[in-house]
Amino acid sequence: MLSVHSSPLARLGGKEAGGMNVYVRELARELGSRGVPVDIFTRSQDRRAPTVEPMSCGVRVINLHTGPAAPYEKDWVLTYLPEFVSRVRCFAEGEDLSYDLIHSHYWLSGEAALRLRRSWGVPVMHMFHTLGAMKNSIARSKEETETLRRIAIERRLMQEVDTIVAATTLDRAQMVWNYGADTERIRVVPCGVDLRRFHVQGRSAARARLGLPEDEELLICVGRMEPLKGMDALIRALALLAEAEPARRDRRRVLLIGGDDESHPGEWNSEQRRLNALRHQLGVADRVSFLGAKPQDQLADYFAAADVVAVPSHYESFGMVALEAMACGALVIASNAGGLALTIEDGRGGLLFPPDDHAALAGLIRRALDDAAYAEELRAGARRRAAEYGWPSVARRITAIYEDLVMANAAARAARRPLAQVS
Repeated sequence: MLSVHSSPLARLGGKEAGGMNVYVRELARELGSRGVPVDIFTRSQDRRAPTVEPMSCGVRVINLHTGPAAPYEKDWVLTYLPEFVSRVRCFAEGEDLSYDLIHSHYWLSGEAALRLRRSWGVPVMHMFHTLGAMKNSIARSKEETETLRRIAIERRLMQEVDTIVAATTLDRAQMVWNYGADTERIRVVPCGVDLRRFHVQGRSAARARLGLPEDEELLICVGRMEPLKGMDALIRALALLAEAEPARRDRRRVLLIGGDDESHPGEWNSEQRRLNALRHQLGVADRVSFLGAKPQDQLADYFAAADVVAVPSHYESFGMVALEAMACGALVIASNAGGLALTIEDGRGGLLFPPDDHAALAGLIRRALDDAAYAEELRAGARRRAAEYGWPSVARRITAIYEDLVMANAAARAARRPLAQVS
């Protein structure tokens, strides 16, 4: 596997660590438990990190030191990609390894995968996780737009990799609409959820473990601090509710999980600073808390403790946070953007609203908090829906694609062999 720009072991909620990291890590672990050995190659951001880090049975993370040992813009990774590819080759040669297949994640890894395929002659399966064209379609400023170079590389990948995995049928359709991709080469396999980690537990016990008050209405949002995640809509919705119901103002709180916490304002990125300014501007700074990034085990507690988990993103190819929260029996209110509209059954396993419509979000929050019976119906529907997405089921489908690709590659090699060699 290739996850060039971000390690599956990275702290979640940071600048470049989110759902894709979870996907790579959990899929690899499940494959390893099924006897499929996996090496995950990533760019190290720490010179002290060992080259090889065992992750689970049969799975290793290979940290390659290419470029500066520090976080930097994703687009800069392209500059150091030839060095990265060269180091992958050297590592494989040094350990006398040959791989049957390359599974690349994100457009940068796809570019590396094509270069490695030329050397190794093995098939490439690719997953984009997000699409540059879709991000540009909802960008609100020049800073939020993706480069033309990314779009061009994504278009080439859709033409040249052996197989593409899409998280939803909508994800596949967006590849066709925006890039002219061939549907015959795209397989739809949803993302998964760790049902052992994310499961139903008592609300009061979860709050006690987290040190959260029992008598507050908690609205929780988890994600990277970037405009795409739409956290400003939740802050605006809270302000609207405070204005409409002043008596309940001090009982409601928004907890934003991701980025850096309140004690490290110097580490905040531009989006977190913008959200900070917004909460003060709207007069709800005392009711909106930055908690920083949290480990996944603790996220399960936060989902269990929440009255509402909001996922107000402008674009999600799937929406893994929503699925994890649903597995915990949380009441999820999400924008009907991208894969969220397919993951969540509106009115049965959660609620959907138009992206960036904070008034609609406020209305749904109010209904969910005021109608306990309705909220419990949604929570039960969420649990049923999430149960369909366990990682074992996802891994079975991915492994079947691997087998098809490896067998097709072996047959193609055999057909290219000279007749005398065959005899």
